[in-house]
Amino acid sequence: MATVRFVLAALKPGVSAADYERFERDVDYVIASKLKSILSYRTHRITETGLTGGPWDYIERIEVTDRTVYETELAVAGKELIDELYEKYLDKSKTVSVWSERIEP
Repeated sequence: MATVRFVLAALKPGVSAADYERFERDVDYVIASKLKSILSYRTHRITETGLTGGPWDYIERIEVTDRTVYETELAVAGKELIDELYEKYLDKSKTVSVWSERIEP
């Protein structure tokens, strides 16, 4: 059974979508591809939502082999990435994370 994490994120005031998306392509995707626990990772710009809360600008979908292994890898190999994300681009107070298990057909 696949474990998937969804992360809803909002940009900090004054951060442009172009700058954040460049960071995603040039840094985040590169580091994510090196983490053995990540099966797939993509960030999507939200164009419309019916959810209460937020507002959010992006949603990430991260499929992992094992949550504990992923969190351990992220704490070590992804620490600088996470620090930079919240220092420069994302509003941590608006970030929401949801863990899920995919239902197979």
